[in-house]
Amino acid sequence: MAKREKLACGSSDQLLNPAEPHFSKPLQQTEERLTICSKICFAIGGAPSQIAGSATAFFLQIYLLDVAQINPFHASVVLFVGKAWGAAMDPLVGFFITKSKWTRIGRLMPWMVGCTPFVVISYFYLWYVPPFSSGKFVWYLSFYCLYQTLIACFHVPYSALTMFLSANQKERDSATAYRMTMEVLGTLVGAAVQGQIVASAHTRNHCSAHNLTATPLENNGSAHITPVTDFLSHAKEMYMIAAGVIGGIFLLCTLVMFLGVKEKDDPYARSTGKPIPFHKGFLLVMRHWPYLTLTAAFLFIGVAIQLVQSNFVLFCTYAVDLRDHFHYIVLIILISAAVSIPLWQWFLGRFGKKTAAYCGITWMVPFTILLVCFPNLVVAYVVAVASGLSIAASMLLPWSMLPDVVDDFRRANPDSRGHEAIFYSFYVFFTKFASGISLGVSMLSLQFAGYKTRHCQQPEPVVYTLKLLMGAAPVAFILIGLAILLFYPITEEVRQKNKLSLDQLREQGLGTGSEAEDLRGEV
Repeated sequence: MAKREKLACGSSDQLLNPAEPHFSKPLQQTEERLTICSKICFAIGGAPSQIAGSATAFFLQIYLLDVAQINPFHASVVLFVGKAWGAAMDPLVGFFITKSKWTRIGRLMPWMVGCTPFVVISYFYLWYVPPFSSGKFVWYLSFYCLYQTLIACFHVPYSALTMFLSANQKERDSATAYRMTMEVLGTLVGAAVQGQIVASAHTRNHCSAHNLTATPLENNGSAHITPVTDFLSHAKEMYMIAAGVIGGIFLLCTLVMFLGVKEKDDPYARSTGKPIPFHKGFLLVMRHWPYLTLTAAFLFIGVAIQLVQSNFVLFCTYAVDLRDHFHYIVLIILISAAVSIPLWQWFLGRFGKKTAAYCGITWMVPFTILLVCFPNLVVAYVVAVASGLSIAASMLLPWSMLPDVVDDFRRANPDSRGHEAIFYSFYVFFTKFASGISLGVSMLSLQFAGYKTRHCQQPEPVVYTLKLLMGAAPVAFILIGLAILLFYPITEEVRQKNKLSLDQLREQGLGTGSEAEDLRGEV
């Protein structure tokens, strides 16, 4: 009886004195502020995976075809299986991370620090041409799968680290903004470093008269052009140098993050309740309509962006006469994307995230068609600026909208706990898997069109196929994605209502946790 009176008095006192809340410990923790230095160091930790990812997205396909010289079918298998393997690793790594124990440097930090040297080694050998020809396919397939596994061991805990920087939601949002800006800059650095170093491996200089041999084509008497051994050796050397530079940047960025970021344990561990089993959480998430529509929409949009990225260098090299300018065009695309991130952040705050998605991603469609139909240098640079705006929107918006989906799920399922990792890991899984399929289909299309791995000029069907992969296919996928996004139900009004509902649930949860502490103290 005395315990009930004590609890009742506590509740009355809290209502009469709202300026002095009873739950002092959680509120003190939510007032924690991160320094700008900590936010920058955290953001720098996200740059290396984007640097390496940008280099592979733009250059791995042409490297496998023209430098490693494996046939398009084997290259398609490498890219598809590697992407699919990486997609499967994300939820698996997330599962093992949930079983990890707390250490002196945290629970997530050991994963990132421990796997970084192995990531660098696997990345370097991905760009190394082995001194044998019969086993090249197995070599690249093995190292690409190994790299995808190790990069998942880095990226999954890094993404989850956001929740363990501070208990203050605004501080976490601010750190995420720093992260997105740095990741876009990382994409720029990756393409710039890789592009500038290996540019000489893809210019027309290796097709000049003193570097060429001419041999008859198979069904007619015309001649085709093949690079000599000396130039191929130069190309191999340039790609290895680029891999070494990017590997060094990876090590440096991880070291900065380790020294500048302190991982904190969950301050609300007692009040979050028992996490739901993985399989039950998965079923709940897969039945949540906003998550399904958002994932499906950006799955198609991501495939379109991936098609443009992976075929852009091939398109500039063989379909249009821009082989001497492609690395500059790539830089313009990524500079435009980096500069426009603050623009889209303002736009989505002013007009809503769904509107921003339509405006930002639709912007890419007419300019992509323009480049394919009227391929000249001026049009290419105009398209580069416009494409950068759309790429920035496609990078920022899904990661900005996904937390809203999680909040909507929390409101609809207030008793569920521990489902955030399921949302994020399976979103990455689906997008990576779709990306792998797009790369595989892209390479198979070039194979069927008759792509010649040692030729400086390609047959007309290959040129036509590259135009389809750069124009019609991305536009179709973008339109499908935007059509699915029409059914995305979380408007700005819904988002605000969810925020108010969650604030009430959070207050109730804190109150329940405090009353339980009082009862334990009385006992």
